[in-house]
Amino acid sequence: MVHPMLEQSRSQPSLGMKTTPKSRPSIFGTLTKERSPKNKRRLSMPQTSARDLTTVIRLSAGESNGGVSTETGENELDASEALIYQDGNLVSGSLEALTQHLVPTPDYYPERTYIFAFLLSSRLFIKPHELLEEVCKQCRLQMKLTEDRQDKAAEGRLGSHIVQLISEWTEVFAYDFRDERMLKHLKDITQRCSIINENQRKTVGQIMQTLVRKLSVLDKYEHVLTKINASLTDRLRVLKTNPHAIQKDILNVCNDPVVMAQQLTHIEMERISHIGPEEFVQSFVSKDVAEWDERTLFQDMKKTSNLEAYVEWFNRLSYMVATEICMVRHAASRRPVKKKHRARVIEFFIDVARECFNIGNFNSLMAIIAGLNMSPVARLKKTWSKVDTCKFDVLEHQMDPTSNFSNYRASLMAALHRAAGAHSNRERIVIPFFSLMVKDIYFLNETCSNKLQNGHVRFEKFWQLARQVTSFCTWQQVECPFERHRKVLNYLLTAPVFYEDSLHLVSFDCEGPENHLEKERFKTLKSQLLDQ
Repeated sequence: MVHPMLEQSRSQPSLGMKTTPKSRPSIFGTLTKERSPKNKRRLSMPQTSARDLTTVIRLSAGESNGGVSTETGENELDASEALIYQDGNLVSGSLEALTQHLVPTPDYYPERTYIFAFLLSSRLFIKPHELLEEVCKQCRLQMKLTEDRQDKAAEGRLGSHIVQLISEWTEVFAYDFRDERMLKHLKDITQRCSIINENQRKTVGQIMQTLVRKLSVLDKYEHVLTKINASLTDRLRVLKTNPHAIQKDILNVCNDPVVMAQQLTHIEMERISHIGPEEFVQSFVSKDVAEWDERTLFQDMKKTSNLEAYVEWFNRLSYMVATEICMVRHAASRRPVKKKHRARVIEFFIDVARECFNIGNFNSLMAIIAGLNMSPVARLKKTWSKVDTCKFDVLEHQMDPTSNFSNYRASLMAALHRAAGAHSNRERIVIPFFSLMVKDIYFLNETCSNKLQNGHVRFEKFWQLARQVTSFCTWQQVECPFERHRKVLNYLLTAPVFYEDSLHLVSFDCEGPENHLEKERFKTLKSQLLDQ
């Protein structure tokens, strides 16, 4: 449920929940075009030019040590306390300097591309609530400086900049605020901004309402997934005790490949819409946790499992394809059907996969291909002999894993090009092969360390990470234009699915074991079934 602290911050009694999330900020349309922020720096910080490298930044505008930087301060910083630019691009810096670069002043606001990249990657080094605490601390120092100068105009600009930063954080990384510590810091800093700039009160109220709505939508989505999973468990239990309990197959529900592909796209787009950009980075944290101090726990950061739920959907779709083929029966008969009917189901899924390709739904396409290539299906030689595999061969060629999926990547680029010039949501749909995308991001993380030898954060790496995640965030914003067929959607989400051993057993029921290995496997599975 949404935390009561957020409820207390509403300026209106309630807001109706939308079924689709609000569009992300325009940062997603700009980060892919900008390698890094423009060479904009705080007016309160010294600037120096350099041939290749430029070190410019004060750690704090209000620290009480000897390195204090004010608007007139010109003290040089140690290299370990600086941001490093190369050819005008930010490439590295200490975590403290990078954090300070995020903090606005009356006359400085960080580039939106930097805000996204830093908030995305910083969680590899510091927990979000600790980062927000430090940002709030620095903001309070800036407030004190402007208050001491008795510059009301500067106070107003500072309050506006802080609220804008908070707005972007809550909009793009809303799931961070499932943490009560985040909510505490959020409420504290927004109240301070409302005091120094009364014009910001309405904006703060809108920020809180938007955050409430986003977290409420997530709560509702997770509740639905929980109910679906519980239903699947019950149905699978019934199916295992009575395999003949299935009264219909997928062709009885929908025999139109176009409609089926569209409904799969509905599910895909709903699932990806709930994945937070930070979830890609959090998948690295469990590995990198040893680099943190002992009190840091992975579970302390991870507030959602939407990425894992999406991967589970891919696996479910693959096994559902195999289950439908191996378990296909006449609605009114308990006897296995003829191979010709089973072949028709295979051809149906091939046609669905082709329609997914035409739509730009590469994830469902790959899941269907994976299901058709599973051993329990691939071994049905008599069934496959009745299938026209020409279309399937073309699809397999498109998703061929050789040369690092070069054919698929070319098709993805063509879909992106189509989406860039699209005039309708239908043409804007791009659903990547998700597992490969995660693998690409993981590979980027593994190719080089997060820090340089001098302890600086290797920020050049995180620009690349941000660009990849930004592309995904852009695809999330597209609304599915197809009509919803509730009967088909319900079947896709709740039909019982067999996995591994159970799937092999029903496959052997379709076509008996032919060689020694299959006979031994069948004998073992039967023995295990009797022992249960």
